Amino acid sequence: MTSQLNVSLDALRASDAKHLLGQLARGIEKESLRVLPNGNLSQAPHPASLGSALTHPLITTDFCEAQPELITGVHRSVSGCLDELGDIHRFVYRNLDDELLWSSSMPCMLGQDDQVPIAQFGTSNIGRTKSIYRLGLSARYGRLMQTISGIHYNFSIPETLWPTIAQIQGTQDSRTFRDAAYFSLIRNFRRHSWLLVYLFGASPTLCKSFVKGKRHSLESFDEGSLYLPYATSLRMGRLGYQSDAQANLHISYNSLPEYARSMLDALTRPYPPYERIGVKVDGEFHQLSTTLLQIENEFYGTIRPKRRIEKNERPLTVLASSGVEYVEVRCLDLNPFLPVGIDDEQIRFLDTFLLHCLLSESPPDSGAESRELVANQQRVVEAGRKPHVTLTRSGHEVPMRDWATALMNQSRPIAELLDDVAGEGVHRASWREQLARLDDPDRTPSARILANMRKARVPFFRFAMNQSILHKGYFVANPLNAEKIRQFESLAERSINEQHEIESADTQSLDEFLAMYLTAPSIGAM
Repeated sequence: MTSQLNVSLDALRASDAKHLLGQLARGIEKESLRVLPNGNLSQAPHPASLGSALTHPLITTDFCEAQPELITGVHRSVSGCLDELGDIHRFVYRNLDDELLWSSSMPCMLGQDDQVPIAQFGTSNIGRTKSIYRLGLSARYGRLMQTISGIHYNFSIPETLWPTIAQIQGTQDSRTFRDAAYFSLIRNFRRHSWLLVYLFGASPTLCKSFVKGKRHSLESFDEGSLYLPYATSLRMGRLGYQSDAQANLHISYNSLPEYARSMLDALTRPYPPYERIGVKVDGEFHQLSTTLLQIENEFYGTIRPKRRIEKNERPLTVLASSGVEYVEVRCLDLNPFLPVGIDDEQIRFLDTFLLHCLLSESPPDSGAESRELVANQQRVVEAGRKPHVTLTRSGHEVPMRDWATALMNQSRPIAELLDDVAGEGVHRASWREQLARLDDPDRTPSARILANMRKARVPFFRFAMNQSILHKGYFVANPLNAEKIRQFESLAERSINEQHEIESADTQSLDEFLAMYLTAPSIGAM
């Protein structure tokens, strides 16, 4: 039986539009932590010389004031994307004095939960709303969990390629078709993202201080570190971005309307434990709402449908009215062996993998399947490198490596087509390296981290500090040229002016603004 994937690839290969595969669009958002030379989390505010965290397009903060988030623009070339990410790092380091950017996804020397400084965005209504949202995260999940960092990979299909893809699928190009195609990609990604956790997971260990007072099943690696022998990405497991409140929440990805309706339910459904926290207590905000999700971004998924939003817009409203523009992959750890946490080899495979998800058959999802996917992810997180580990597929146990090998074999023609278009062999080379990691788990980043710690006889803290120092040395030794410094300084100054303009333009009280902003997102009849 000929698969949809084979038909699609053959048709793409024969089409006049195949060269447009070379125009895949991508961007990267990288989180990390600012730490002092002794490894403690910085208590200093976001450096003013970096610009406004509220309005700067490339440099903002995530949950924590000491958690910079570095954002590239949209790039058609892999090298262009990585070059910009590297330049942003260079400018940040130019303004950090003696601080370092922590090289690992899992934090270490954080101190007590209340010592983690929540990000501040100025005095405007939208800026204060961002901080209140983070106060809500703090009250709901604790601040330590929110300091876990990662890389988000944004991916989209060239506008000019969609008509050909639609023709291959036997239909007309339209916004409805594109939305359906992106949701088809998302469903397949959720089914198979455990493969990325295995291949690129880079958090098999953590500091004992991170789980102080928490129940866990980790083992001692040494006097300061905990781990699991076959773990890949503890960041994606029970001690990472997980939520008991969301454990039984099923967000449907069968279509944009179903996604919007299920997300809207979570945004409007009261949740008793959060009702007990309250919203405004003794005149002080504790969270934005008492619903299961304060806003859309609180849902912890491995991938999101996205569209760029303008000032004060709600993501769900924009998606419902204008459709999906790109997808955001959210299950990637920082690779502590790489100065910017990711490299071109990984990006080449991500592109191959995402195209496989787009072009393959994608049955509807269900609540039962969602529970199965969560269990599969947890198994790979905790024991992905263990020999003979199995996963559940449609209710049946299958060897993980058999399933992974099948996915790799299906992806190979995509890597070959991408290389044929580019006239080089980089996608095939990346594909071969990932296949080798299936045969030899010791080649994975998670295994390499543990091997490095054993060889050097150092705990996780010292390993991550050593890598952080190496990365800083790399960027300091390869600084920005004078012209780029001027460009970044101008961008920082402009962002500060934009923040002041927003603050000056506010005419509503914060309570009035929140009443408007938190009105249930409009999804229309769809």
